[in-house]
Amino acid sequence: MDTSPLNEALASSSYDKIADICDNLILQGAAEGIEFQDEWPYAIHLLGHIYSNDINSARFLWKNIPAAIKEARPEVVAVWRIGQKLWTRDYVGVHEAIRGFSWSPEVQPFVASFAELYKKRMFELLLSAYSTISTQDSACFLGMNENDATNYVLQQGWALDSASQMLTVKKQAVTTEQKLDPSKLQRLTEYVFHLEH
Repeated sequence: MDTSPLNEALASSSYDKIADICDNLILQGAAEGIEFQDEWPYAIHLLGHIYSNDINSARFLWKNIPAAIKEARPEVVAVWRIGQKLWTRDYVGVHEAIRGFSWSPEVQPFVASFAELYKKRMFELLLSAYSTISTQDSACFLGMNENDATNYVLQQGWALDSASQMLTVKKQAVTTEQKLDPSKLQRLTEYVFHLEH
């Protein structure tokens, strides 16, 4: 099986494309009757779905991985542990699962990129869900120690009350672009023209 598209995506850090590439390669292999399960990069495939925030597809893939592969490859189990924590919304547990395994050189950059992406997702969650939050809670959500988390959010414009160790969230200004669909503009023009004549 030609895995060059997957290798190219990994080499260029195009991690958002990994899940689709792997899904297509598996379908292609199945259609051609190629036995690929023994050497398939399940850890990369699972992480691709997790990176894309498609936990349902990750769960489906996990259920289809042969038990012998799960037993023989602890890295696949470690990636799935991240997926389990996401599934149960154990935000702190995701960071623990990421840090709790010694990743192979092939998977480590992918995991590091996911960790950074997840930190940004958690920051966006805090931004939308809180007006004030303790430094300790923000550190748990962001997967950092309190000092690093406080510095990170202060750089984003949040304010710190040193006495209470509470952070005041600075809401980002929401900018919405109004997209003008040419067909809608054409219908409106025709309608106004019809009214005038």
